[in-house]
Amino acid sequence: MRFIPPAVPVLKQASPIGPDWLHEVKFDGWRLQLHRQGDVVRLYSRRGIDMANRFPALRDACLYLPNLVIDADLVACDSDGKPDFLALRRNQPNLCVWCFDLLAHKERDIRELPLIERREALREVLIETDDDTLRFSEEFPDPVKLLQVADGMGLEGVVSKGRSAPYRSGSKSGWIKVKSASWRYTNKERGELFHRRKESANT
Repeated sequence: MRFIPPAVPVLKQASPIGPDWLHEVKFDGWRLQLHRQGDVVRLYSRRGIDMANRFPALRDACLYLPNLVIDADLVACDSDGKPDFLALRRNQPNLCVWCFDLLAHKERDIRELPLIERREALREVLIETDDDTLRFSEEFPDPVKLLQVADGMGLEGVVSKGRSAPYRSGSKSGWIKVKSASWRYTNKERGELFHRRKESANT
């Protein structure tokens, strides 16, 4: 299956609330689309550039997956386990992929299925693969509380998605993004704010 232009969340001031929505953490990383087809693995950037040769360990981990296409975020973590966007540029080895959508599975394009069905299939695939490099992005019912947690951890924010929605590329995806307050700072200011909050929590 060829590269699929990714769904793009639209920035809003507040998340939608109600049973028709699910909410996930927006990690600070690179958008990644995982393709496994036989012995071939491609790791596409958001612009459709194959980065498999740049991340050979991740490419090899994907060989244990069935034939599929996964939408995900590539994230590097610092020594405290906190996502660190700059570490990606430094080619740090502590990488993981937070997987949040399944677009194709076993030769079948499943983008028209409801999101909750695609995610359940994705969860099962990742459980069977059992590789900590490939992680399932959990959903949460309360976007307000989730945003507070994301803010406290210095994460980018929250993405909300319609539970029954099909997958749509581009800004007409129906996805809504709300950024945490700490994300409005520069990288340096965000780091200082995070450490201040961490020190305050330990006192």
